[in-house]
Amino acid sequence: MRYCINCCIHLLPNDLHRQCFRCRGPDHNNQRCPVCRGENKIALYTDSKQMKWLAVLEVRTDHCESWNGIFCLRKGKLCSLMFGLIIMTLVMVSYILTGAKHGLLLIPSPFHYGAFASNPSLMDNESLSDMKDYYQPSKMNISYVKDYPSIKLIIDTITSKIEFITRQRPDLEELRKQEPHMFSVIPNKFLPNSKNPCWYEEYRGNTTTDPYATNSYALYSKRFRIIFDYLRKVFWNHLYHYEDKHYRLRCLPHFYIIGQPKCGTTDLYDRLRLHPDVRFSAIKEPHWWTRKRFGIIRLRDGFHDRYPVEDYLDLFDLAAHQIQSVLQSDAVKERGKRSNIIIGEASASTMWDNNAWIFFYDNSTEGEPPFLIQDFIHAFQPNAKLIIMLRDPVERLYSDYLYFASANKSAEDFHEKVAESLQLFEGCVLDFSLRACVYNNTLNNAMPVRLQVGLYVVYLLDWLTVFNKDQILVLRLEDHASNMRYTMHMVFQFLDLGPLSEKQEALITKSPASNTRRPEDRSLGPMLPTTKAILRDFYRPFNTKLAQVLFDDAFLWKRT
Repeated sequence: MRYCINCCIHLLPNDLHRQCFRCRGPDHNNQRCPVCRGENKIALYTDSKQMKWLAVLEVRTDHCESWNGIFCLRKGKLCSLMFGLIIMTLVMVSYILTGAKHGLLLIPSPFHYGAFASNPSLMDNESLSDMKDYYQPSKMNISYVKDYPSIKLIIDTITSKIEFITRQRPDLEELRKQEPHMFSVIPNKFLPNSKNPCWYEEYRGNTTTDPYATNSYALYSKRFRIIFDYLRKVFWNHLYHYEDKHYRLRCLPHFYIIGQPKCGTTDLYDRLRLHPDVRFSAIKEPHWWTRKRFGIIRLRDGFHDRYPVEDYLDLFDLAAHQIQSVLQSDAVKERGKRSNIIIGEASASTMWDNNAWIFFYDNSTEGEPPFLIQDFIHAFQPNAKLIIMLRDPVERLYSDYLYFASANKSAEDFHEKVAESLQLFEGCVLDFSLRACVYNNTLNNAMPVRLQVGLYVVYLLDWLTVFNKDQILVLRLEDHASNMRYTMHMVFQFLDLGPLSEKQEALITKSPASNTRRPEDRSLGPMLPTTKAILRDFYRPFNTKLAQVLFDDAFLWKRT
């Protein structure tokens, strides 16, 4: 007996073939057929007996019924399925995004890190395998051992691209074309009876004229207005009158503390200004050579009006008044003596910050600045003296991060920022020279931490292209902290300062340290050991070159 496939599988209870709607003819409607709609289904029976499944398999079905699983579903079920798929997709996307942010993904980041317990017995020069014996990764994070090799590849790429190439020094005429006003204000000769570089400039104002009315430092900063209010009151009393003309004494610094940030420059500044023969600018860090003369207050805020050189010279008026008093004294006039007062300036950006050049100077050197800060300082002051205070660049970077980071500071966050900065620096050195990357404004602003500031030797070599080595004194913060009296004596000797009484020397050397780490930053603890190992590898070739240039292995910053 052949059975109808349209109804034999789902016979109605009375098992009568004539009740099959499908077999009645062409007017059969699937929507009205209870069998086709899946209603009244019962087990398969034939002649009141259960039919064998093998018999059913011999029966051929229509082509459309073979797709009954998907395409014959009702619209409601199809919509439900699609809605479920959409919800599942959204959940997965949310999982991926939030998981990557909070470290919940099963696939680790190539720059993942672990948490470690501090162990002071671990030396900086120990290998990574030694670290594993002291530090155990947390259960929540991948071991830092997996982090190190991936970043080490980046450092190896950077190291392979390091070349210390001597820069071409611009000639004087090129400098004059770039800064004609500056050259018109500052003379090429200074007073012979003053140890400090000073000269007389005619003042054409009268007693009612405000000499500081347009000074940008006074206009843009409220905290400097008190200083300028005082200078206004005493200004006329310190003019030099000769043949119905009035002259004011103008001065530049005799020496510059040029760097580096977070290396103890503030402490050195505070101690030096206690010396009776030393004066400083009215503002500790004018940042004029590097920023203000270009109209930069904060580079991210754009450009303001450029601060003219006269505004910079105004900062030394207080010291110039004291030099003027000495010059007008009988001892100087009659006995031919000179003023031994010297002026210093302590902008820690002077050594390294040339970020503004690209906005003002034509780029004809494949990304390298054609003019640097030292070119202009040397043009006016070829005999200037420069003091540089350095520290272990690894520790300097962490201190820099703690000082400038505003929120969410942690050793783990510092690690991530270091990894990101190394990637950016690698991308630059693959296409440009080392010098071009170090002075690259876009790169320096993009890096979350200032890696480039610790590349001391790159900047020092550029300063040595214009200044003699005996004009630069390089100190280490570590030595200054351990033997302050010795380092201060080195500074006094370098600046040819006179001897001090025991009381004066004690006051200078025993004062408490300035600008130490804030308590809330100290509570964050040290950087992760893996971060320190990474930074040690990054800075090692630069420290090696620095030690060679200075003939001093102490600048390798190796603990023994």
